[in-house]
Amino acid sequence: MSTFIQTVKAREIFDSRGNPTVEVDITLSDGSWGRAAVPSGASTGEREAVELRDGGERLQGKGVLKAVENVNTIISDKITGLSPFNQSKIDHIMIDLDGTPNKSNLGANAILGVSMAVARSAANHPQLPLYRYLGEVDLEIPQPFFNVINGGVHADSGIDVQEFMITPVKRDSFRDGMEKIVNTYHTLKSILSEKGLETAVGDEGGFAPKLGSTENAIKTLYSAIEKAGYIPGEEIAIALDPASSEFYDNETGKYNFEGQLLSSSELLEFYTNLVNKFPAIISIEDGFSENDWNGFKMMTKTLGNKLQLVGDDIFVTNPQIFAEGIKQGGANSILIKLNQIGTVSESIQAIKMARDAGYTTMISHRSGETVDSFIADFSIAMNAKQIKTGSTARGERIEKYNQFLRIEEELEGFANHSYFTK
Repeated sequence: MSTFIQTVKAREIFDSRGNPTVEVDITLSDGSWGRAAVPSGASTGEREAVELRDGGERLQGKGVLKAVENVNTIISDKITGLSPFNQSKIDHIMIDLDGTPNKSNLGANAILGVSMAVARSAANHPQLPLYRYLGEVDLEIPQPFFNVINGGVHADSGIDVQEFMITPVKRDSFRDGMEKIVNTYHTLKSILSEKGLETAVGDEGGFAPKLGSTENAIKTLYSAIEKAGYIPGEEIAIALDPASSEFYDNETGKYNFEGQLLSSSELLEFYTNLVNKFPAIISIEDGFSENDWNGFKMMTKTLGNKLQLVGDDIFVTNPQIFAEGIKQGGANSILIKLNQIGTVSESIQAIKMARDAGYTTMISHRSGETVDSFIADFSIAMNAKQIKTGSTARGERIEKYNQFLRIEEELEGFANHSYFTK
């Protein structure tokens, strides 16, 4: 008799911010099983798939017992007895069960928990690593981006740009690149400490010093890279995620940025001057608001041949929205967050669309994470080339990087390619 899904069990656990989230166990008829935990974002796009929260007084309304119940009843009743090896079929059964365009009925957190756990159980049945089950061939460890200075809604640092990341563009292996970043991270901490600045970390493990401006933060990164013994841009490069939707005024169509009210063209001028002054910057994510498609198109036309321009809130890992973005020529890269869309198979569809359109892809964590390292395996399986999953601190972040170290041993050196060259 063929293997089938025997039990589906969800529970409420807690993420790295101490907020409730959904964890799902799938057990197959042969006894193999898979577990997955769902992340949660703080900086979220308006068109993201909807997390189902309980509301009310319990846990400040953030409980997920309704989502858990939906897994344990509605979803379980429909997928129990099915084969776990047709990921797309199971995902689309849940999409149809939900019946809404944003998964607000059953909850994207309920649906994604099941989707990921199904993939894990299916991989565990033949005792395959998840990355090999999902990808099989053409496997490569991605270029990692480490968020070492936090701003925006991720930290109370007074800097509008949400993430300042560094990436080892020159490395002999993933481990070699990781060591370079760790050296730079600790050097950065020493520099901040010497200046009497805060060295406590934000939601994603980066420092949250009150540096006053984007330019000061980048200058500090340059100093840390150089003091650690590396060349900015040649060995370690810089990437930014302004998360511009957070400081965009929908009524005026302007950006409240660093004490100024800027038009789209003025903000673009700021970015252009910034990358000319600091050539180590190789990637900017969400440089404009999700509601400012013209800004994205202007930026792509002006800087698209020079920089990677990543769309996050504007695309929300949604194949239909992404298709419109490709048509309009906005950005040249897409950020992939599984919980933005709510299923593994829809995320894969968005990645395939990006590849066909010549867009790069970057897999991403969320600010509210768990120790589940699903996205590490997923990024390798999809040959996604890039990933960001926080700094070199906090267990829920470092677990993803440690998973890459384990996989690198298994792949025996197939992960030495550096995606960017300067």
